[in-house]
Amino acid sequence: MPTSPVKTRIPLTSFGHLITEVKRQLFGIEAPASAELTGLRKYFNSYTLQGRRNCVLATYGILLVTATAYFMHRQDKKEARKDCTV
Repeated sequence: MPTSPVKTRIPLTSFGHLITEVKRQLFGIEAPASAELTGLRKYFNSYTLQGRRNCVLATYGILLVTATAYFMHRQDKKEARKDCTV
């Protein structure tokens, strides 16, 4: 199994953990404690599983709303063309 270039053995398949470990060991950047996060950072962050999940759900929600708005707008154009030909 390939390992990361940092001291701890982390499989390369867990890319997020690899990046976190590299930040910690090479740059001295530590993840903030949950109590330190305020505002939107409390709910949308890359440090906690809940924060990551919220980011994914928000992304999917935005894509769904955009697609729905596009198809509704497209449907209105088809109805307008149909009315013009009658």
